[in-house]
Amino acid sequence: MTPAMKIAVSILSADFTRLGAQIAECEAGGADWIHIDVMDGHFVPNITLGPVIVEAARRATRLPLDVHLMIEAPERYLEAFAAAGADRMTVHQETCPHLYQTVQQIKALGKRAGVALNPGTPAATLSEVLTEVDMVLAMTVEPGFSGQKFMPHTLRKVRQLHEQKVALGAAYDIQVDGGIDPATAPLAAQAGATVMVAATAIFKSGGVIAEAVRRLRRSAEEHDRGPG
Repeated sequence: MTPAMKIAVSILSADFTRLGAQIAECEAGGADWIHIDVMDGHFVPNITLGPVIVEAARRATRLPLDVHLMIEAPERYLEAFAAAGADRMTVHQETCPHLYQTVQQIKALGKRAGVALNPGTPAATLSEVLTEVDMVLAMTVEPGFSGQKFMPHTLRKVRQLHEQKVALGAAYDIQVDGGIDPATAPLAAQAGATVMVAATAIFKSGGVIAEAVRRLRRSAEEHDRGPG
């Protein structure tokens, strides 16, 4: 049975003067998670959000908060983000020399643990932790900025992660992030992705935010015929 598709709306492209209202619009459109991109200006060339924004989002919604930590030494900040209201925390393989330990630290805080891979990082680097994680995030652009163009070659990694999931009998979600819109979401769904992260396609669509969420879901679900 194909798992239900989840839509994780990234607030990176939101209007922060209307953050609470825009999160509410996403929720009205059927978003499953609110995705919060945390960048430190070191691991990626941008500085974005911190625990204060997570706290604000927590007050604005009951939806799960999916916090993507694009930062060096994320283990130093896990407790702060957990306390701020994060439900899920995803760290990067590239920043965690003790990845198994960091995953266990997230789980010990009572949160869902995810691991992200940059486009140039092989899926095989996660072979020792796949049975421990709740989610693997395959970046479909180089991390750092919203609005980038989707990299089609990353779909090979999504397929590999799906194949490993089936072989292990595992239940982790496969998330894709970067350039996801109604045109690219079906490609990711067909490759095995179960969670779509979108920012520009939701907040910069030129239309109603709630309808943009619904349109993205329709595009993914109507074309989700499983990996091929």
